Amino acid sequence: MIGLFFGSFNPIHIGHLVIANYMAHYTSLKEVWLVVSPHNPLKQKSGLADMYDRLEMARLATENAPYLKVSDIEFKLPQPSYTVDTLAYLKEKYPEKEFALIMGADNLSSFKKWKNYEVLLSHYKIFVYPRPNVDTSEWNDHSSIVFTDTPQMDISSTFIRNAIKQEKNIQFMVPDSVIDFMDKKSLYK
Repeated sequence: MIGLFFGSFNPIHIGHLVIANYMAHYTSLKEVWLVVSPHNPLKQKSGLADMYDRLEMARLATENAPYLKVSDIEFKLPQPSYTVDTLAYLKEKYPEKEFALIMGADNLSSFKKWKNYEVLLSHYKIFVYPRPNVDTSEWNDHSSIVFTDTPQMDISSTFIRNAIKQEKNIQFMVPDSVIDFMDKKSLYK
């Protein structure tokens, strides 16, 4: 089973990588695909780096992890892209593969706002990583939801972007190859 970890990855950081690595090695998932979203319908588009730059940063961050793949599948779909549509497309493109979703508890708490969330629940397993102070108790007994003990890191892409703007050091929070790429392209400055 392949876990799909959707995100803007604006930029990708160690928190994303810890989640993806945990899901690939400590759950029943065999592989994790980081699906770079051109634009999340529930987020503002401003401040978003070019999607191809975000894709390249994700590739650089995962190049030594054979069980992590980076996908630009949503670049080819109508925008904004909805998870249910992306999954339908993937099922058609890879009929032999089985997919699951990976999401944070914060996303699970607003899951009922997602387009056709019932379809997702009835057709896919959803692997949930913890987030601080999020109540997910309404989902505790749902057969499609798998709660994990993924280590939590209080780090966000917003924090990284702000640190870059303020010319602060982000070593160890972002892979060196990604820092080099951002420096060359003057991203988030």
